[in-house]
This record gives sequence, structure tokens and C-alpha cells, in this order.
Amino acid sequence: MKLLVQIPCLNEEQTLPDVIRSIPTSIPGIDVIEILVIDDGSTDRTVEVAQSLGVKHIVRHTRNMGLARSFRDGIDYAMAQGADIVVNTDGDNQYPQERITDLVQPIVNGTADIVIGDRQTATIAHFSPFKKKMQSFGSGVVNRAAGTKLPDAASGFRAYSRASLFRLNIITQFSYCMETIIQAGNRRLRIASVPIETNAKTRESRLFKNIWHHMFKSGAAIVRSYLMFRPYAILATLGSVLLVLGLIPFIRFGILFFLDDSNGHIQSLILGSSLLVASLFCFALLVIVDLQRTNRILLEESLERIKHMQYPTLTPQHGFDPMELHAEQGAERVPEQVGRLRSQAG
Repeated sequence: MKLLVQIPCLNEEQTLPDVIRSIPTSIPGIDVIEILVIDDGSTDRTVEVAQSLGVKHIVRHTRNMGLARSFRDGIDYAMAQGADIVVNTDGDNQYPQERITDLVQPIVNGTADIVIGDRQTATIAHFSPFKKKMQSFGSGVVNRAAGTKLPDAASGFRAYSRASLFRLNIITQFSYCMETIIQAGNRRLRIASVPIETNAKTRESRLFKNIWHHMFKSGAAIVRSYLMFRPYAILATLGSVLLVLGLIPFIRFGILFFLDDSNGHIQSLILGSSLLVASLFCFALLVIVDLQRTNRILLEESLERIKHMQYPTLTPQHGFDPMELHAEQGAERVPEQVGRLRSQAG
């Protein structure tokens, strides 16, 4: 069984050596452990440092593409290299790499498809009380959308089985963390959680400017994923509420009409009509979204079949030409039809 540990990096020359040196060199049930560095447009010596430490797999972006794109490109490369398990960690040494052994065991034992490291955010010293509450709230929203019970949905310390990666499609441009959980939960993949303790903070996050920016971006990703998989929960609820609110002014006007006191209350009919039109609009959107959902499912099945053809399972009897996938080419590696199907599935 082959494990590939991918490390998305943006100017991490200072902390990358600590990350690479602390990655386990042997894990029970794993035959091969390799490291992949995704250079997301670094302007420092990140690549040179990685190469000096013996990293042979490097994917390079000529400019900053964002965490989600780095994750997706790393997954494509890892699949092409025949990885059975892919672990994602950070280049700032936030996560304890020695816990990779515990992180992959549920997948090795066949009890999970995805394993997420629980940072136990309530115990992290440099997290403010407000941030701790927002992390807990955000995890709760994601769990509701995904039908899961994960304590730390925002953790980027994760292990994915090869089978799960065939079924996941990254659409967002911000962060893959929330999106992959919602997708995995709705596709009935088995998700486990392993408690970990984070290392000391080395720098401020480069993913977002402040907590409000993070909340806005994460919220947008959650709503988008929620609408993809559970449109009824939003549109049907909103349509029903507007329907009830729209009927109230009509009922009020009717009562006043029978009491011969309806003069001057025509605004009730205007308000009620507006609310009923909005309700009808929600239900009409629900029909359209449901048809789109059917189309998306068909596209995802086609995309999964293409992935199986593009990334066949390796066996000792045959070699593998990764379709001229070169680490230096970065984002140009995915075939055009795969990118087109991803866009349509979104």
C-alpha cells in the first residue's frame, strides 16, 4: 500500500524542514511513503528547500492559485502516482506529522474512507474565545449539511482513501475543507475523526485576512454545497414560510371584509400578493434545482468513470505512464474533458 503525504506551500522555507523531517518513515500496513510538495507560487526558496531534503514529487504553480486548487492538483498528481492513501498537511508545521500513523490506520484497517484530525479547538491557546465559538458553530452547520458528527470540520489534517478521491470533486476556489465533508457525507462515505494536539503557532494564516473574511468565505462554500445536495432544506422551507406569511394578510383582509371594515386595507392584499409571488418563485426554483441535481449526479458518475480510466489501479505486473504528467506543469495536467465535467457538475 502506497501513502503519499502532500504539503501545500506558499513561502514556507522556514518551517518546511520541520514538517518534512517529522513525517514518519514507516507505518504499519504501509509499504511506501512518499512526500509531495505543492508550491503555490512561492517567491522564496520553498522548492529548493524541499529538493535539498530529498522530496522528489513537486507540483509547481507559476502564481498563487489558492488552497483549494493546490489540494485538487495535488490529488490529481497523487492519483497518477498510484497512491492508495493521500494525507494532506500544512507547510506551516501546524499539525503533528508523527500522528500521520494514527491518521491513516482507520483507512488501512478498512473502517473509514476519510479521517480528519480533530484539533480540539477549545484547548488551543492562541484561539480567541470568539474564534473557538465560531469554529464550533461552523462545524455544527457542516455536520447538519453532511449528516455527520465531526468535532472539527475545518481541520486540514486529513487522510483520504483512493476510493474516496474517485468520488470527490473540488469546486470551490477558497478552501476544500467544508466542501469535501459535505460531499462525502451526502455520498455515504465513512468519515472518522482522530483527536490531535497542534504545534505552536508559527505565523498568521495566509488563507484569509481576518476571522470575518474566513466566516464569509466558509459560509458561502457551505451554502453552495448545501444547495447542491439538500436544496429542499432551504428552498422548500423558505417557500413554505413565505406562503404562510403571504396568506396572513389575505385572511386579515377577508375578516375585515366580512366585518365591513375593509376600506383602506388594500395594502394587505399588496403585501400578501408579494409574499405569495416570492413563495411561488422559491418552489419554481426548487423544481429547477431538482432537475439540475439529477443532471449533476449523472455528470459525477461520468466523471468518476473517467477518473478510473485516467488513474487505473497499479499492480506489480504492469508499469504506469502518468499520461505525461510532469510536476512542473502544475495546473495543466488534468485533461480538458475532466475540467469541463467538473464545471458542469458545479
